[in-house]
Amino acid sequence: MRNEWSAYDLETRTGFKVEVKSAAYLQSWRQKRPSPIRFDIKPTYDVVNEADGRWKQSDVSKRQADVYVFCVLSHQDKETIDPLNMAQWDFYLLPTKILNERAEKQKSIYLLVLLKLEPKQVRYGEIANVIDELMNTEQI
Repeated sequence: MRNEWSAYDLETRTGFKVEVKSAAYLQSWRQKRPSPIRFDIKPTYDVVNEADGRWKQSDVSKRQADVYVFCVLSHQDKETIDPLNMAQWDFYLLPTKILNERAEKQKSIYLLVLLKLEPKQVRYGEIANVIDELMNTEQI
C-alpha cells in the first residue's frame, strides 16, 4: 500500500526506494496524433514527521528515490489498447544517481532523451529483481 505522504512511491523488500512514472501515447480524449512521452523528474522536498507529531517539509530539494521506473503504455491502437495487459507496456529502470549526474537541473525528460541515458529495459515480471541487481552494482 502506498503512503500518500511518502517522498517516493514504494520501497522494495530489500529497502530500495522507488519512484514510478508513467505515460501513454494514447489518451481517452480525441487526438490528432499520439502524445509525446514525457516524465516529471523534478526534485522534491521530503516531508518528515517531527517528534511532536507535526509534519515538516525538509529544507533540501532532491530526488528522493534510489531508482526510477519509467512505464510507457506503448500500444497505439485505440481499438485493442488494454492498460491492464503488461505486454502493451515498456518498462525502463534508471538509478537516480544517473539522473542527478546527467539531468541534474531538468524538471522533466522526454523518452528520447531518457533513452540516451541508457536505462535498463525490462519486462514487467523482471522489475523487482532488476532493481536489486542495478542497485547492488551502483553506488547510491
